[in-house]
Amino acid sequence: MKNAKPQLKAKIKNIPNYKNKKILILGLGLLGRGLKDAIFFAEREAKVTVTDLKTEDQLKTSVDKLKKYPNIKFSLGGHKKQDILKADLIIRNAGVPIDSEWLKFARKHKKKIDMDESLFAEYCPCPIIGITGTRGKSTTTTLLGQILKDVWETTSRRVYIAGNLQGEATLPLIDKVTKNDLVVLELSSWQLQGFGWKKISPHIAVFTNIFPDHLNYYKSMRSYINDKKLIFKFQKKNDYCIINNENNYTKKIQTEIKSKMVPFFKGQVPTSWKLNVQGDHNLENIAAALNVCKALKISKKKARKSIESFSGVEHRMEIIKKINNITFVNDTTSTTPTSTEAALESIDSPVVLIAGGASKSINLSPLAKTITKNVKVVILLEGSATDELEQKIIRNKGENVIAGRFDNFAKAVERAYSLSLPGDTVLLSPGCASFGMFINEFDRGDQFKKIVNQLH
Repeated sequence: MKNAKPQLKAKIKNIPNYKNKKILILGLGLLGRGLKDAIFFAEREAKVTVTDLKTEDQLKTSVDKLKKYPNIKFSLGGHKKQDILKADLIIRNAGVPIDSEWLKFARKHKKKIDMDESLFAEYCPCPIIGITGTRGKSTTTTLLGQILKDVWETTSRRVYIAGNLQGEATLPLIDKVTKNDLVVLELSSWQLQGFGWKKISPHIAVFTNIFPDHLNYYKSMRSYINDKKLIFKFQKKNDYCIINNENNYTKKIQTEIKSKMVPFFKGQVPTSWKLNVQGDHNLENIAAALNVCKALKISKKKARKSIESFSGVEHRMEIIKKINNITFVNDTTSTTPTSTEAALESIDSPVVLIAGGASKSINLSPLAKTITKNVKVVILLEGSATDELEQKIIRNKGENVIAGRFDNFAKAVERAYSLSLPGDTVLLSPGCASFGMFINEFDRGDQFKKIVNQLH
């Protein structure tokens, strides 16, 4: 028999009528969230203006899907003050920085600003499980969603998974969810800013970890952590905060939690389980999911089958294929040094690493040391962080592992393949952002898979 409904209540409010309201989508982007938000308001008969710093040509895939809506107009290639002044409601894309001059202008003119996930959360009739952290968000979200679909979902209650996942917009779910359902949201620090504006937090918060990240956007680690803490800041005493007990940063902030604090650690995962995912970081992700299950009164025994069958998430330690007994692994979403170090620690075979890219203003010394010590060869991709990474590898006496720098991705992958022997792993785990050579990290991963699939 499936489990009872968790004793978590969401306030039920009706979403406003947006007919003829002037809605400004501030930042369309290419990941699909801005696109789906624009459609959401267009179908509610709002007058929608879509604006972005990118041009129509750069946003062609998104723009083409919106052209059939007569009540959507475009203002691309830069934001305009008149668009902001006319708006009744501005939906800020998570990619628009909090200190953007356009947001400052909107606030100065007392314009209502909201975000996809926080607007949804305000009107969602069912409990929300929100998952944040520097690493492990997507894996934990996807795994937990799979467990809940397998063992909790019935014909009368559904599980919805959205938030900061590629191509997923959250707001359109408001037309589907009922009070009987559960929603699992991956939440980035930027998306949580919208929750902070509304002074709301998810009913169950999961905090996977904190490591230095996005320091090219944030002025300090403190401001980054403060945004992350919004996951639990406005929780009620009967809500749950499931938080990593083995991460230095999350251990320090546990005293600030006012809800039911539940620490998790990798030792909570039974060693007898046969897992399809590797590494200590994945044990932590599984432990986080198990503790959510416990809060929902789902036993380990019931969750086990889903966990053992889970093979990971696209673009995260994703095994693409083996060619001549050389394994190709796509870990493009490792955009921080710490996540690349974790990837290297989880692989037992000799590694030919493809790394480098755009800077996030994070110290690359520990990664350089790990590369020198743990990889057979490193291929460097050009980018604003690559000079520093190369110099620090050399400083660690690792000049012999560097096999060149490339601004042509196909040639970089071919070079990695040519230097590999049977039994080796070619790992794309850049440890840096993707800007410059790629549209985003998913584009980098997609290109990698395409190139690998043409090798023989």
